[in-house]
Amino acid sequence: MGLDLRKLEHLVAVAEEGGFTRAAARLHLTQQALSASVRSLEREVGVPLLRRDTGGVTPLPAGQALIEDARVLHGIARAALHRARRIGRGGAETLRIGHTPAVTSDEVTTLVHTALAELPALGTEVHQHYPQQLTEDLLGGELDLGLCRGMRPQHGLTRSTLSQDRLSLAVAADHHLAGRDHVELTELAGERLVVWGDPGRSGYTDLLLEHCRRAGFEPKHLRNPIQGTPPVTAVIGTRHVALVTAPPGPTAGGRTRVVELRPALFAPLHALWPAHITHDLRDAFLAATG
Repeated sequence: MGLDLRKLEHLVAVAEEGGFTRAAARLHLTQQALSASVRSLEREVGVPLLRRDTGGVTPLPAGQALIEDARVLHGIARAALHRARRIGRGGAETLRIGHTPAVTSDEVTTLVHTALAELPALGTEVHQHYPQQLTEDLLGGELDLGLCRGMRPQHGLTRSTLSQDRLSLAVAADHHLAGRDHVELTELAGERLVVWGDPGRSGYTDLLLEHCRRAGFEPKHLRNPIQGTPPVTAVIGTRHVALVTAPPGPTAGGRTRVVELRPALFAPLHALWPAHITHDLRDAFLAATG
């Protein structure tokens, strides 16, 4: 028995909207038609999928499992449609790459040029995304490859490590550590560390804080109030510090300075991609850069 992708879309919408009224408006259906579709799906599956009460609708365990797989299935379907249209129209294959702000545009450019050495006809589209949007677009078939640091792959995604990049310390040009040749990690115990996500919700933030804890101190930290900007710019106009993957030297037009950090610490550069979507160019890119 095959599952109806349309009914799965209805189930996902109800779960995401927390009820049938908003989901029906989103799908441009009547509430009665949407309810009938979801009940039909429950009969086909053979078990209840949603808990309905006066407070709204919540997925039951079976429903949550089906919703997670439904997102993967919809992504596969959209990617298959995109691929068939491209081939049918004689278009060149393009690798759609997304990256989080933790991976700078310079780092992405370096990876693309590394791949171009082996794939001279490589065509790419590169976009920056916040982690949640990156995950959604990968699962939804809107991106072929994601580049990130520390993100845990959600159901339906695969992750590999492309490189381990050495961390350095970024400070404002007038910071008291700016003139140093190097800084020991333990010297940051009294500094406030800028991070890019909340602990427990950002794998990259958790990784950076764990480096400090292993050095013997609990770091004071602050989530960067200016999201989406290059990591080295997070300290401009502040007395804070940031752990970055940029090489030592002046940056940001001389407004910040990157200083060598000791002992050597590293942050992984991860690749994420949909586990069940075929993409020969993506695989060739990973082979050339991994």
